[in-house]
Amino acid sequence: MNASADQLVAQAQDSFEQADDLATLENAKARFLGRQGSVTALLKGLAGLEPAARREQGAYINDIKRQIESLLSQRRDALAQAALDQKLAQEAIDVTLPGRGRRFGGIHPVIQAWQRVEAIFRSIGFEVADGPEIEDDWTNFTALNNPENHPARSMQDTFYVDMQDDDGLPLVLRTHTSPMQVRYARMHRPPIKVIAPGKTYRVDSDATHSPMFHQVEGLWIGDDISFADLKGVYTHFLRAFFETDDLVVRFRPSFFPFTEPSAEIDMMFTSGPNRGDWLEISGSGQVHPDVVRNFGLDPEQHIGFAFGSGLERLAMLRYGVNDLRQFFEGDLRFLRQFND
Repeated sequence: MNASADQLVAQAQDSFEQADDLATLENAKARFLGRQGSVTALLKGLAGLEPAARREQGAYINDIKRQIESLLSQRRDALAQAALDQKLAQEAIDVTLPGRGRRFGGIHPVIQAWQRVEAIFRSIGFEVADGPEIEDDWTNFTALNNPENHPARSMQDTFYVDMQDDDGLPLVLRTHTSPMQVRYARMHRPPIKVIAPGKTYRVDSDATHSPMFHQVEGLWIGDDISFADLKGVYTHFLRAFFETDDLVVRFRPSFFPFTEPSAEIDMMFTSGPNRGDWLEISGSGQVHPDVVRNFGLDPEQHIGFAFGSGLERLAMLRYGVNDLRQFFEGDLRFLRQFND
């Protein structure tokens, strides 16, 4: 029986060495150590021996089993090392090749426009306010003279959130940054000079519109603020933003529920490749008395103006981009030109 057991170690070693992958090795293991394997059969044969012989042969067979298990473990390690060596050879790095350096990141052109707008308005005394992108119905619509079922809301079909405000109305991704005018004015006393840049959302998508876009709202509330102030402030802003005095501004009558009277602001370059074309640039107007009341102020004592401009629109005009969607496609060939 000892000779037969000794032969098992040699057979197992030969069988394991012939296995060139883990699946074949596991099959070889089963021939010796499995439930129907040779070593298991020897262990089962101990039942018919006398106690003294059973102890002696049992110890011997267990020693054989340990030897076979050791050979199995060695072969597993060898196969794993061979697989690793093969992978390292396939993925070898030629350290003599020149390195590929990483380019420095840059600021997105829309954010460049945002930063430029903030810098210009800060220079003439405006504060910068920021607020939530998920708004309640009252702040986004009703406080701005745009109550529920008002037809003007159809101009701002938007994204609602599956949550409700204190009045049981759905929360909404803000459709403009005007809600920050309400929030800021209710926390500060006049005179109020503030801009509110940030992301806004509407169901709209084409070459000049995006479901998510950036807007900057401006608000100046005092006791003697007129349209002349609005024109002076906004004309100064445009000339600073585009770095030219060769432009003119006009006010065109329009409608916005939160201003009365309301006007679209158009601009025209008087020199350069775009000269002679009127370009719509912003909405504006004198803050509606009802909105002033919602600010917590008396419209008989306080008056002012507001405006709202699209940052993408400003960036498109400054950089000569014809399709707004290019700002959001992530094409580095397009974006790098604004940082080189």
